[in-house]
Amino acid sequence: MTKTLRMEQIEAMLVDEPNDEFLRYGLAMEHSSAGNDAQAAIVLQELIALNPTKPYIPAFLMAGQALLRAGDDDRAATVLKAGIEASTRAGTADALHARGELQGLLSTIE
Repeated sequence: MTKTLRMEQIEAMLVDEPNDEFLRYGLAMEHSSAGNDAQAAIVLQELIALNPTKPYIPAFLMAGQALLRAGDDDRAATVLKAGIEASTRAGTADALHARGELQGLLSTIE
């Protein structure tokens, strides 16, 4: 699939800021918008791996959704379960809200 101008711009910014969570999330959303859910899931999983002790919680839900759209239910379930664990560990109101969304999506595939 061809990269969009926006993807190229974000990738250029990531050269200078490789650990920027928002840039990586934005790149994943660009891939998803372009219909490349498999690549979106890869970028989101890279984002999750950037900080394993305090991962970017929304990336788990988006990765799960992208993997489901790509037809990979097993990997989606694995990512969603990891997100549930991460959001529980985080314990913040936002993380606990995300946990509910993760559990809801997981329940649709189990």
